[in-house]
Amino acid sequence: MIIRRDFYINGAWTAPATPRDAQVIDPSTEDACAVISLGGQADTDAAVAAALAAFPAWAATPRAERRAAVVRILQQYERRLEDLSQAISMEMGSPIDHARGSQAPCLPWHLTNFLTAFDQMEWVRPLGPHAPDTMIAQEPIGVVGLITPWNWPMNQIALKVIPAILAGCTCVLKPSEESPLNAMIFAEFCHDAGLPAGVFNLVNGDGVGVGSQLSTHPDVQMISFTGSTRAGKAISKAAADTLKRVTLELGGKGANVIFADADDEAVERGVRHMMDNSGQSCNAPSRMLVQRPIYDRAVTVAAQVADSIKVGSAHQAGDHIGPVVSKRQWDQIQSYIQKGIDEGARLVAGGTGLPEGFNRGFYVKPTVFADVTPGMTIEREEIFGPVLAMIPFDTEADAVRIANDSPYGLTHYVQTQDGAKRNRMALALKAGMVQTNGRSRGAGAFFGGMKSSGRAREGGVWGLEEFLESKAISGWDVTQPLSSE
Repeated sequence: MIIRRDFYINGAWTAPATPRDAQVIDPSTEDACAVISLGGQADTDAAVAAALAAFPAWAATPRAERRAAVVRILQQYERRLEDLSQAISMEMGSPIDHARGSQAPCLPWHLTNFLTAFDQMEWVRPLGPHAPDTMIAQEPIGVVGLITPWNWPMNQIALKVIPAILAGCTCVLKPSEESPLNAMIFAEFCHDAGLPAGVFNLVNGDGVGVGSQLSTHPDVQMISFTGSTRAGKAISKAAADTLKRVTLELGGKGANVIFADADDEAVERGVRHMMDNSGQSCNAPSRMLVQRPIYDRAVTVAAQVADSIKVGSAHQAGDHIGPVVSKRQWDQIQSYIQKGIDEGARLVAGGTGLPEGFNRGFYVKPTVFADVTPGMTIEREEIFGPVLAMIPFDTEADAVRIANDSPYGLTHYVQTQDGAKRNRMALALKAGMVQTNGRSRGAGAFFGGMKSSGRAREGGVWGLEEFLESKAISGWDVTQPLSSE
């Protein structure tokens, strides 16, 4: 049993003001694997005070020194990749090979992309040739509260903490109480990398506690939150009285539009993408829209692929999927599968209950529904589990209408060999991101959506700018050289 009750505040591990134990559950076994403490108002206040005190000096630190500090965090990651991978696997159920190969490496991927963007930033730049003595300056916003989820925990920590400290902000991180151990290892990276005291702080807690306290704190200038749409709305309301900036990366219900001329691997690729991380990804392609001429064949292929996906313990090596994160999550997914059956969708793979051979652990059968119609619960609501809804369509216009008829707008997908159609679809779909023919976005592209998926822009130059204030300055003495600091 791991005991990690302390918080990282002002450069030191600090006991909670009032201990409040919480167990971290290993979803592969349903056993407690760690004990942490949930913070209270005194802990949040102490962390914010440390960040506030550290802000002036960190904001004034030469940019080259801030950059060097981030490089040292990367060096700590390279030394302790296995520790980080084991923690993620144990606390949220990512199979160990997946944790090593996909979950933990989110940190160096985003970190190096942020360094590239950082080197390209114009911190003080002319407005334009029409106004040569008007300058636009970028300055750190101040103390930021960062609230991250359990499903891709290191991904979201990297997308928030790294740009915040590069920008010159100081921060307080509240990771998910369901996957806090990787965040505490990250705090050790920051400490061993020599970040000045107060620049990075960590307080464990729940949403109604530390989350709400950060959202309402008058000394916090910005909240960056990733999680459910419901919680995002609550945070926006809580933050309104202090007029702080709020950036939200929320849920999704991605449409994967597969035209009749799609490549032969399109359906299998879509199913495997959906089932990755046990379906616990906000950008999962959870609605597969298939053009009518290939629909029946696509249903057969999707069912075969889902049936071939193995389910197993996160502690075992292999390419299987693991459990979902918690009993609450398992129960919710089961209710959605039953709702799909009750509302008349055709179950072609998976279904309710534990997979064969399991009597413990929060395991879900990879599930595929065919003949889903727009408006069904499993077509409208984010399930956040390995459940795919297949919907036939006839024309390009039908596909656009069905895909866009959703409260969400995070990631949509298009599969077609017709380049003109691919481009038209990409522009017509209402989402912050559109991925075509299985090609990933390039390094430095942002992650973010629209509508009920939130409007954050995390990654690259956009991710840095979220933590900066813009200042317009007139009457600049253009005979003076622009400082590199």
